[in-house]
Amino acid sequence: MLSTLGKVPEGYDERVYAGVLGKMIGVYMGRPIEGWSNERIEREIGEVWYYPNEQLGMPLIVADDDLSGTFTFLRALPDHGVSPDLTAEAIGKTWLNYLVENRTVLWWGGVGVSTEHTAYYRLKSGVPAPLSGSMERNGQVVAEQIGAQIFVDGWAMVCPNDPETAVTLAGRAASVSHDGEAIFAAQFIAAVEAMAFGEGTIASLLTRGQTFIPPGSLIYQIVDDVTAWHSEDGRDWRLCLRRVTEKYGYEIYGGNCHVVPNFALIILALLFGDNDFQKSQMIVNTCGWDTDCNAANVGCILGIKNGLAAINAKVDFTTPVADRLYLPTADGGQCITDAAQVANDIAAIGYTLRGQKPDAPNGGARFHFNFPGSLQGFQPEDSAACRGVVSLTNAVVGRVGETGEVVDERALAIAYKGVGRGRNACVYSPTFMTPDALKGGGGYGIEGSPTIYGGQILRARVVAHDDNADFAPVTLVLHVYGDKDALETVRVATHKLAPGDAHHFHAPVPDTEGKPIAAVGLEIGGDAGSGTVFLDWMNWDGAPTTTLTKKNGTAWRKAWVNAASEWCKWVLWEPNQFTLVQNNADTGFALTGCREWTQYQLETTVYAHLVDRVGVLVCGRGLRRYVAVTLSPGGIARLVERYDDAETVLAEAPIEWSLDLHYRVTLSTKRDGTIKATVEPPDPSADPVTLTGLIDTDRAFGGIGLLVAGGHAQFGAVSVSPIG
Repeated sequence: MLSTLGKVPEGYDERVYAGVLGKMIGVYMGRPIEGWSNERIEREIGEVWYYPNEQLGMPLIVADDDLSGTFTFLRALPDHGVSPDLTAEAIGKTWLNYLVENRTVLWWGGVGVSTEHTAYYRLKSGVPAPLSGSMERNGQVVAEQIGAQIFVDGWAMVCPNDPETAVTLAGRAASVSHDGEAIFAAQFIAAVEAMAFGEGTIASLLTRGQTFIPPGSLIYQIVDDVTAWHSEDGRDWRLCLRRVTEKYGYEIYGGNCHVVPNFALIILALLFGDNDFQKSQMIVNTCGWDTDCNAANVGCILGIKNGLAAINAKVDFTTPVADRLYLPTADGGQCITDAAQVANDIAAIGYTLRGQKPDAPNGGARFHFNFPGSLQGFQPEDSAACRGVVSLTNAVVGRVGETGEVVDERALAIAYKGVGRGRNACVYSPTFMTPDALKGGGGYGIEGSPTIYGGQILRARVVAHDDNADFAPVTLVLHVYGDKDALETVRVATHKLAPGDAHHFHAPVPDTEGKPIAAVGLEIGGDAGSGTVFLDWMNWDGAPTTTLTKKNGTAWRKAWVNAASEWCKWVLWEPNQFTLVQNNADTGFALTGCREWTQYQLETTVYAHLVDRVGVLVCGRGLRRYVAVTLSPGGIARLVERYDDAETVLAEAPIEWSLDLHYRVTLSTKRDGTIKATVEPPDPSADPVTLTGLIDTDRAFGGIGLLVAGGHAQFGAVSVSPIG
């Protein structure tokens, strides 16, 4: 059933973007001091008015469960049908499809210690949601930790001005892993955020939010108490913090990070923050406890309520972030993303729930810069040749529409000065992990794949400012991880822009010989002098033409999502390139590529050293949605489709089986759902085995992978190429 509320409110997309940014800023502010007490924070760094990461020697952009969980679990809606009738069980299946056990999204602190780890263990053991998160299975202390609250914001943002649906969806999502007061806290936050798309003061939002939770609950009582203390304490938030600590502090509740104390700090910050984004962030972060989680919820609420302009009203929070975001899951091609892309995805769900067609800025281009201030990950290159030469802003520019009219649209404004010999203006946006991210650390693992590959078509529209004094040679450029992970520059195509000129780039991405592409960007060189060039939009598409092999360094291996016991950096026998080990009967994977891929062919050799099952896959969209050809010691080659709980055999045939020999495997997928596999046995005199099958066309897309169960297998170079 679709919503009966009519169309989404005016400015909906931009409010979603502000909510996403507000949440990200809260995480990036609070993450370096997560778990600190108020006393330690004030003693060591004072009031937290801005990002403390440099002061503490930490990176700004990190993977974090608050962001990864929020925006990953929301995929249950497009994956299981965009409907308010989405079930908790379907959301639980989404967990199993996207989470790489012990590696991504969650804090994997142990069953009975981490609430989410406990719920995942239940789901994997066959306990469906909502039983997976229930007190009945997990006890009250485990069930009432903070996770449901920190993952809730997406469910509200798809339900603007519809708190009833937001509360329903938030409750079902929360029940996958939580119960009791944790669910009420999540539902309260969801109601407030959904209502924040309309008019309302903080006080009225909190009062109305209470109508969606039981009056006898602790969460309800906390709102009453903190509201009363706010009236009594005047402007002294520290006095209110002492009251919260005395009545709702950590020592009163068990577990690692209980929802009750942290929920109280969210209400405190909203009431004492005077509807001011920076002041509210200062208060919630300086209070301590689970700072990134609490600051994220506060940031999202105020982002939605007050819009983009309010975020930077006093200081610039957004430029250092530049929209950059990691969402590491088993769907590796979606790991490297940005706030604008995520906001578009969320808004698309919101439109669909209302029966409306989603907006697709610039034809759905990955980089469209349609939101005020949006940089979509682009930053100046930090090199001697570029430093101090270029600056970036988001600007309104005019362009000629399809019917000849001039349309005002936003673009990335690249302002440069002093470009000449030895001095270039270079700007890039990441398409894979940055060098710092490759090194690991930060508490949460990053598993992901590049978003662009050799052979795809790179497109962009670039415009030179009318006031430029000279021609501007503009080049599409890539950064590629080369030998020992050193970044190499690859120039794709160049066009010389006269002042006022526009140019549409349409160029194939060069063969990088399987080297992961780290970033994509523009370079302004020659004797351009000073001026401005606008990047209107940029996109790439098509199946890749690439061969993936082992390289010297770590980036080649990091370009595959490791969802196996071991994704090794060594091979035992040449010419094998990859080694995959699964130490139990579960299926282990190495996955790469993007869910946008379609109409392509994968080819490799399979070397079964000691396994129960080995194979390769296409149409990969997680751990439980793919099509694979598998070989097993029973001497059977099977073409199978895995779709959540079901595995369907599309075709099978006997095949000569032997360990320690190479099988040449080809697997292809077409847009019409046709799947074809060919397996060449080790004996050259034996006939190849051909298997064909048909899947739904709306499943005939996705990345590639290698799989193994119960042992150790190796694989040769993996080639991917388009097919007609």
